[in-house]
Amino acid sequence: MFLTPLNLKNRSSNHKNILVIEDNHAILDVITLILQSEAYKVNGLSKSANYMQHIDEQKPDLLILDIMLPDADGRVLLQELRENEKTSDIPVLMISARYTEQNIQHGEYKPNGFLAKPFDIDDLLDRIEGILAGNNYL
Repeated sequence: MFLTPLNLKNRSSNHKNILVIEDNHAILDVITLILQSEAYKVNGLSKSANYMQHIDEQKPDLLILDIMLPDADGRVLLQELRENEKTSDIPVLMISARYTEQNIQHGEYKPNGFLAKPFDIDDLLDRIEGILAGNNYL
């Protein structure tokens, strides 16, 4: 069978590279499986240690970043990303079970989008596609 745009299962990922930093292994696994099924290249980390090295090596097109990590606050990592010339333009989608879009308190550096956990799979994919297309959701 030949694959045409009409019978391809995935959306328009064009094999974009996504790095997910999420400490809950079940959530990390689900996000990874969903994104891989949509033809994204996905790498996952369960803590922030060496995350800059992973970014340097993987050169992600998008970072999905949990706020509450065991070894760091995702908002501090966002600040580090934005202040670093090499990583300042990487789009970031923040996720959290504790915070909402209204009380995220991200300081002067805003992510490109935010989703509260639990989130709908379609909302996650729509937000990712939108951010990769250049949209901001905050």
